[in-house]
Amino acid sequence: MANLKPLILLLCVQALFIMILIPANESRTLVPNDEKLIDNTCKKTPNYNVCVQSLKAYPGSSGADVTGLAQIMVKVMKAKANEGLKKIHELQRLRQGPKQQRALSSCASKYRAILIADIPEATEALQKGDPKFAENGANDAANEATYCEDDFSGKSLLTKQNNDMHDVAAVTAAIVRLLL
Repeated sequence: MANLKPLILLLCVQALFIMILIPANESRTLVPNDEKLIDNTCKKTPNYNVCVQSLKAYPGSSGADVTGLAQIMVKVMKAKANEGLKKIHELQRLRQGPKQQRALSSCASKYRAILIADIPEATEALQKGDPKFAENGANDAANEATYCEDDFSGKSLLTKQNNDMHDVAAVTAAIVRLLL
């Protein structure tokens, strides 16, 4: 029995040591190096705050490389486009005047184009390692949001959504450009 005490003590110390080390190594938190890539990447975009907020809000961004950050931003673009289209449908149900209805109809087609053409183009291009087409898709989405805003010829009902869409798409294009 006396011979087992040192062995039991050694096993307990090892178990304690392992329990302390495993959670530190296995948990993935935003460490300075990960934060540095997001920070450095976002500094090269037209809207640093939109970039940082979008990326840090997305799970998995802390471990992503620049291609991964671009893919995340395309997903953010998709979310913004869906939000814009949802707002358009809400406004259409409120029976706006004929001028507003025409503008909303035009904007709906622009946001559908973002969802049906621009985002799939960017997604596929990033997956295939062809960033030029991804940049084109993001730039097209930014332009569609600008054109939607212009459709209102003055007081737009979608300024927030259009600005959000434009800003996220411009940030996405800038991140993708880093891959060229």
